[in-house]
Amino acid sequence: MATGHTETVDKYLEAIYYIAGEGEVVRPSRLAYWLSVSAPTVSNALVRLKRDGWIDIGSDRSVTLTESGTATATGLVRRHRILERWLTDVLGFDWASADVEADRLSSAISDAVVDQIDTTMGSPSTCPHGNVIPGRDAHYGVLIALADLEPGVPATVRRISEVAEHEAPALLAMLAEHGIHEGSEVRLGESNVGPNDVALSMAGEELTLSLGAARLIWVETI
Repeated sequence: MATGHTETVDKYLEAIYYIAGEGEVVRPSRLAYWLSVSAPTVSNALVRLKRDGWIDIGSDRSVTLTESGTATATGLVRRHRILERWLTDVLGFDWASADVEADRLSSAISDAVVDQIDTTMGSPSTCPHGNVIPGRDAHYGVLIALADLEPGVPATVRRISEVAEHEAPALLAMLAEHGIHEGSEVRLGESNVGPNDVALSMAGEELTLSLGAARLIWVETI
């Protein structure tokens, strides 16, 4: 039985959920980077999380959530993504600000309020960045990273990686500035850019993205 449900526990469980959701193997070094804490701090925290039944640690030091850990992390992510959707769609916050404010609000608002916000918005399927709210289905087709899209092929932006939300707020701000959001039609241009960049074209406007940034944007071809 999992015990010790604290704010620190919540931060670790949510981080593990997000990292694993991006297809990465969760390791202590990745958590240290994600949470901006030292390696010893993570090691000590993981020992407690395992002792209290929230996680399992493999022989290769990989970290996975237990059933209790998954249930708690899923609830935290659901709450965060619903609040993000409310902050952007109803209150008019930009993507990056909504992420920060959702973190601040999450522990201060009751489940009843979050559920009412969700119902009032019509129970959206995704957060503003296209990441699915747990328990729902976004009905996407096959998604590919923008970096892997063939030049000239039209595609619809479907999802911005959780890594971008957490580690690249400048990318979110830049996309918002150019009106690029979930549902935008884009394509890669033919412009001569550097080997580590791509030219993104939308509605006649073109901007340059790094390959790293383009790997954080997931699209569905049209």
